[in-house]
Amino acid sequence: MSKFALLLKHLWLDEADTRRAIPPDMVQRLAERVAASEQRHTGQIRICVESSLPASYLWRLDRDTTLGELIRQRALTMFGKLRVWDTEHNNGVLIYVLLAEHAIEIIADRGLMHPVEATHWQSVVANMSGAFQENRYEDGLTQALEETSGVLVAHFPRIDASSPYPNELPDTPLLQ
Repeated sequence: MSKFALLLKHLWLDEADTRRAIPPDMVQRLAERVAASEQRHTGQIRICVESSLPASYLWRLDRDTTLGELIRQRALTMFGKLRVWDTEHNNGVLIYVLLAEHAIEIIADRGLMHPVEATHWQSVVANMSGAFQENRYEDGLTQALEETSGVLVAHFPRIDASSPYPNELPDTPLLQ
């Protein structure tokens, strides 16, 4: 695909497309699942779904930078912008979805680097991709949440579930 065609595709899609794919009732259910998950561990999970890349990213596309690299850069930017990196135990996880390219990135903070192999996150992405190809966004995101929760419970369990633990990040998915 030419750079011009790619730019048009990304300019064509907007937040309304994201809200069609992830309607308000699904957003609410996902937020509830994130909140329930975070009662079982000390980690923080954020979901970010964007319709398309900002034009400033697309202009960087050239022979030395692939679209995949730009998508990863955007996910890393959102990881920082949403302060997922800034949790007390450095165990935040961002599940990033770019609808225009049907791309998924999972960014885990440094507290999860040693105990969790990169292949685990690749497996989560592969499972999500299968559901997304069939437009089953809620199923894919729910499965990713469950798998991410399992990792966080295994490595960062809440010792005393009866005592309140601060919710450091919003549970509601960010749609753009």
